[in-house]
Amino acid sequence: MTSSTQQAAHEQEHEHEHHVPATGIKRWLFTTNHKDIGSLYLLFSLLMFLIGGGMAMVIRAELFQPGLQLVDPHFFNQMTTVHGLIMVFGAVMPAFTGLANWMVPMMIGAPDMALPRMNNWSFWILPFAFLILLASLFMEGGGPAFGWTFYAPLSTTYSNDNTALFVFAVHIMGVSSIMGAINVIVTIVNMRAPGMTWMKLPLFVWTWLITAFLLIAVMPVLAGAVTMVLTDKYFGTSFFDAAGGGDPVMFQHIFWFFGHPEVYIMILPAFGVISTIVPTFSRKKLFGYASMVYATSSIALLSFIVWAHHMFTTGMPLAGELFFMYATMLISVPTGVKVFNWVATMWRGSISFEVPMLFAIAFIVLFTLGGFSGLMLAITPADFQYHDTYFVVAHFHYVLVTGAVFSIMAAAYYWLPKWTGYMYSESLAKWHFWLSLVSVNILFFPMHFVGLAGMPRRIPDYALQFADFNALISIGGFAFGLSQLLFVAVVFKCIAGGQRAPAKVWDGAEGLEWDVASPAPYHTFSTPPEVK
Repeated sequence: MTSSTQQAAHEQEHEHEHHVPATGIKRWLFTTNHKDIGSLYLLFSLLMFLIGGGMAMVIRAELFQPGLQLVDPHFFNQMTTVHGLIMVFGAVMPAFTGLANWMVPMMIGAPDMALPRMNNWSFWILPFAFLILLASLFMEGGGPAFGWTFYAPLSTTYSNDNTALFVFAVHIMGVSSIMGAINVIVTIVNMRAPGMTWMKLPLFVWTWLITAFLLIAVMPVLAGAVTMVLTDKYFGTSFFDAAGGGDPVMFQHIFWFFGHPEVYIMILPAFGVISTIVPTFSRKKLFGYASMVYATSSIALLSFIVWAHHMFTTGMPLAGELFFMYATMLISVPTGVKVFNWVATMWRGSISFEVPMLFAIAFIVLFTLGGFSGLMLAITPADFQYHDTYFVVAHFHYVLVTGAVFSIMAAAYYWLPKWTGYMYSESLAKWHFWLSLVSVNILFFPMHFVGLAGMPRRIPDYALQFADFNALISIGGFAFGLSQLLFVAVVFKCIAGGQRAPAKVWDGAEGLEWDVASPAPYHTFSTPPEVK
């Protein structure tokens, strides 16, 4: 051993002798523990959910009655833009990443994520991205006002100088996503416990593995799109400017080649969550495990060949319209397989309706409804009528709110006792569920009607004929927003302490741990063992 190696070894030993676990703020800043990082992601996404929700309530307050009353149209556009960006990149995606950080290592028997330092970094750059995005709202000219899809030339020719901040923020979010995805893939591929073969992976792990590959494939496309927007605006290029030989429709192709797989990035982990919860409360194994894995993979692959269904009205060749119409409809087949399998899992199961199961059932029904309106939008001639109306808004909110967000809430209620060691308040949680369920439908269901009647989206004013429905929609919006304060209360009450969670929180069907022959009624909560 050379003297320098000896010295290094000696220093390392010395370091270990005096190593004291960091406490307070240091613990959270420098942590490489997957559970801590998972908690940071989840709390950050909750904060973003509330901020984005506040913006949605500004939108609904303006639309409560026709005419312009509360905010000027430019600020209204900023609200719709930043609401979309925050909900997609700040609420839903970090929440699923937080769930992956917490649960994937435990589900595959790994001690931690494969790349813990990178894990820490991929979280801590996120708050800065959203700080930059939100700060732009307070600067001269206001924040981005070109919609979360930032179509050129709105984002290039007709935007203010804060576009640069928006681009920088999106780049940082993308870097964070790619690092998170690499970490998930390396962890699942290399760190499974001995004997855990591919077809023994829990479905949540499968859905996240597939999601991570989607992220690595499409986030660079988004980076390319925002970079071209940046150079078009500040460096004299004409990627999307027809006057300089560019094409604004090309922007849409590039954006949606990212954007459509992105939609599935936000729903595949949800499928994994529901596939975990439904078997537990049905006291049965998941029906059709292998078909669920293949269905998830098919959805991921098909998501790459359907992007132009967002662009039927841009004037593509008939052959293109037909291809994208049929390819889009094809996605409903593996999705239908999933819904069938969840229902078949519940069929003749010994179901109990705890809060995670209530959210899971609501997910299955309402996500399916969103899927049906998506099928309507896939039909090219029909889409010419629906395009850019509130029908589209209704469709993707059913998929993303009663889909992705409900599944995140189901996951939170399902795993909170595991994360905190305490049971949450069942009665408060049930209030949260029922208020959310009723209000979310008052909020989004009437949007189908005003959309079919021709009300355009992303406008601060509208024709008198839509007034009654919009008042109803806004009331649903305020009710849904306020209901989420109950969720915050439940979560923080649970973190603070209370009734200790039993060793097996839901004595459920994972591993079928109950006695089939026992005629005794089935109790979900056993009395917690005395804490030694």
